[in-house]
Amino acid sequence: MAERVTIVEVAARAGVAISSVSSALNDRPGVSEQTRARIKQAADDLGFVPSVRGRSLSAKRAFAVGLVVHRDPFVLESDPFFGSFIGGLESVLDPRGYALILQMGSAADETLDRYRRLAAGRRVDGVFLNELVVDDPRVPLVQQLGLPAVGVNPAAGFPLPAVRQDDSAGIRELVDHLVALGHRRFAHVSGPDRFVHARRRSAAWRDALVAADRDPGVVVEADFTYDGGARAAAQLLGGGGAGGSARVGDGSVRVDDPSERPTAVFCANDLAAIGFMAEADRLGVRVPDDVSVAGFDGIELGTYVRPALTTLTTAPRLIGAEAARLLLAAVDGDPVPDAEIDHARLLVRASTAPAPR
Repeated sequence: MAERVTIVEVAARAGVAISSVSSALNDRPGVSEQTRARIKQAADDLGFVPSVRGRSLSAKRAFAVGLVVHRDPFVLESDPFFGSFIGGLESVLDPRGYALILQMGSAADETLDRYRRLAAGRRVDGVFLNELVVDDPRVPLVQQLGLPAVGVNPAAGFPLPAVRQDDSAGIRELVDHLVALGHRRFAHVSGPDRFVHARRRSAAWRDALVAADRDPGVVVEADFTYDGGARAAAQLLGGGGAGGSARVGDGSVRVDDPSERPTAVFCANDLAAIGFMAEADRLGVRVPDDVSVAGFDGIELGTYVRPALTTLTTAPRLIGAEAARLLLAAVDGDPVPDAEIDHARLLVRASTAPAPR
């Protein structure tokens, strides 16, 4: 096996001091741009690969950042949103020489403990806070730990740098689309109420329907999964089913009368919408002839189901890239203004159609 090229050899090849090589390869001041270019060319010619351990010691950094997924591990297996989001993180982290440490923590205490362990011994230089919940305990924890952090789609007034993508404009587009199709009975399959983004989508849906002079109808709280969407369909379409609860205002209901069933349903993510459509089919309720269904996220799977899913397309890869850019800026000690991604947009496919007569 070939021996590892050392920084000493790079210095000899470029005709400079070892300290100059360290400054050039770590993008620190102290060398001219001409010398920096010569050193980098020498490193490339020799096939030099920096030692992460040595780089960390000299820069007093871990050159790693953390992401703790704050839900059941099944989410990563089933929801393509997370793959795109992580791909966006990596597109920025890898060129900067940073590693992503990914951990799972579904229980609240377990999740907080993972952040403490990541901060201990400087295992990471910063963390991403996604899947934020109401009064999220991770926020005061990272502040207490002095750990740079970036929030993903937090609520207003978030005290840390954040990247946001507006839900409300796209949801208004969806409501306008459904109202134009003649729908008057609506329902929403929401995510768990503890999640900030679930509450925001529910509020945007309700506000858009009220603004359109329509009754917001029934809300069924689900869990962003295929099975959760199927259970919601069983409730809303009169098939019974266990788990979850439907509500109008503060009262629980089950919609058993076909004449009272919603004709248009908005699910808080695409996986739930696909599960909803599958259960509707099993119950003999036709999509979109009997009920129109729309999702949120724009995952590729929605293209292949039949009928193809009307959805609100987001930009998880861009969100991840912007979150990584903000976090590295925070680690560097630079000013970090929030980043705003272009809002979610309506993509009309075959799962929505004129209301049944």
